[in-house]
Amino acid sequence: MEKAESLEEFYKRKFNWLPEDYKKDFGHFNMFRLEPYYEGKVKSLPYRRRDFYKVMLVKGQSQVHYADRVYEVKKQALSFSNPMIPYKWDNNHVNLEGVYCIFNPHFFAGYGNIQKYEIFHPNGVHVFELSDEEVEEVSPIFEQMNQEFLSEYKYKFDRIRSLILELVHFALKLQPAELQITKKGNASLRIASLFLELLERQFPIDDTHSTIQLRTPGQFAEQLNIHVNHLNRSLKEMTQKSTSQLIADRILQEAKILLTHSSWNVSEIAYALGYTEVTHFNNFFKKHTNLNPTQFRKG
Repeated sequence: MEKAESLEEFYKRKFNWLPEDYKKDFGHFNMFRLEPYYEGKVKSLPYRRRDFYKVMLVKGQSQVHYADRVYEVKKQALSFSNPMIPYKWDNNHVNLEGVYCIFNPHFFAGYGNIQKYEIFHPNGVHVFELSDEEVEEVSPIFEQMNQEFLSEYKYKFDRIRSLILELVHFALKLQPAELQITKKGNASLRIASLFLELLERQFPIDDTHSTIQLRTPGQFAEQLNIHVNHLNRSLKEMTQKSTSQLIADRILQEAKILLTHSSWNVSEIAYALGYTEVTHFNNFFKKHTNLNPTQFRKG
């Protein structure tokens, strides 16, 4: 799988120029309109991570690949992309249009942790199909953002941050009611959150992050400085799954991603996922999918 696309690579690919403030250690923000399709234009970009955030309102049929899931946009949607999750868009509609903003992690430095919101989590919802009425609500937010961006107002980026958060909260309210239930803060929730953060920190696998280090409940418990039985009880309470199940589910998900979107052979994928013997990886994969990795890749 290709390494994450940087802001520098994005600007060179799209415009062949660089803004002055694109560097990683400086807060960067910009806005663009989706270009209409023309003959010869690439309709799909490679499946990969980008090292910046992107919030987009898109109108027209399209398909977005996130992790091992595919979302079909039937008419129009609001989407959220972030540096931790690889993705790609396929344009299925000649008249695709829309608007989007991009910003790097430093843009929100000192203004809160935007990554805490579920729409930026690996297992969260990232694409929200919108009704015509919802588009009427969202479009003015992007218009306000653009007006602020083009203005000379001294605190315009503070206003822009608040408008981005307005879009985040708009999307969160569109989630099913059961996903909006706030669980009581307790020790089990805290432990589960820390475990999931440790687990996700190992992914996605790519050239710059080539193998996982934590694969067993005992290794995670040691990192969290708790007994493995305590970890198991906490995760069972909060997720209804054991530690081993959660680890296996995430490794399986990454295996499917690598088999689908990378050019690595099965042995390289097995090693990246912590298997010293490719036969052990093959057995693991077949146990959970009824296919061996090669069959899954061909199918």
